[in-house]
Amino acid sequence: MVTPRANWKGFIKFGEVACPVALYTAASSSERIAFNTLNRKTGNRVKREFVDSETGDPVERDDQVKGYEIENGQYIVLEPDEVAAAVPDSDKTLKIDAFLPCSEIDDVYFDKPYYLAPDKMGTDAFVLLRDGMKKAKVAAIARTVLFRRLRTVLIRPHGKGLIATTLNFDYEVRSSDDAFKELPDLKIKGEMLELAEHIIGTKKGSFDASAFDDRYEAAVAELVKAKIEGRSLPKKKAPAASKPSDLLQALRESAGLGEKAGSKPSSANANQGTGRKKTVRPAAAKAKQVSAPTRRAG
Repeated sequence: MVTPRANWKGFIKFGEVACPVALYTAASSSERIAFNTLNRKTGNRVKREFVDSETGDPVERDDQVKGYEIENGQYIVLEPDEVAAAVPDSDKTLKIDAFLPCSEIDDVYFDKPYYLAPDKMGTDAFVLLRDGMKKAKVAAIARTVLFRRLRTVLIRPHGKGLIATTLNFDYEVRSSDDAFKELPDLKIKGEMLELAEHIIGTKKGSFDASAFDDRYEAAVAELVKAKIEGRSLPKKKAPAASKPSDLLQALRESAGLGEKAGSKPSSANANQGTGRKKTVRPAAAKAKQVSAPTRRAG
């Protein structure tokens, strides 16, 4: 088995205690099927080329420079050495600023996870930090320069090691006020709320990442495999549309109660709601997973 390559090496420091650590990518999309763009007529790959927007002439790499637009079509040119000089200095240290309850940070701020492991020496100090955080049930907030940017990192115990998640800055996270501003203030009560609680209770479970398939990836893999083998895939039938029903009736059907004999949804129970919702149906059987062909697409 190939030893994973560290994305970053440095030190983690809490108080006057420091130990060498390394960051490893925890999530990657590199295993997804990748496509190349081809010339339909020749079957050859096409390459990307930068051209001058006014003259249409190709611009070689050495003649390309970064620019910041200050007005329409007016730019400030930033030379590579100027950009490099503006990058914060890195002392390769994850300095812990504070410990806080694990649930205190809204996960909308979570960016990218990395496994944080001891690097060669310093295992004792690493394990001390990990076990101390586990016992206190806390996470740590640290800052360091990662990949040329000063980043805030949330560090939590994870298995035998730690997991370090880079956090989005506050200006990068959009306010939820705009997303929910059209949502009216409704109060659901009575039979509808009781039925909803019942349905939720029957669907309780635990999270198992392996139980969720990437259906798009599997479908594309099967398509590529079929093309290699010179066969076509059967056309999918359009799903039948569910008949509309009122919310209370949909809840009763979902709970397996159906329409009560001689009863009609009262305006009080339905909270005078007129909303429509598709009937909730049992989950479809898990689709058979198709292994991706060994040859890359394109």
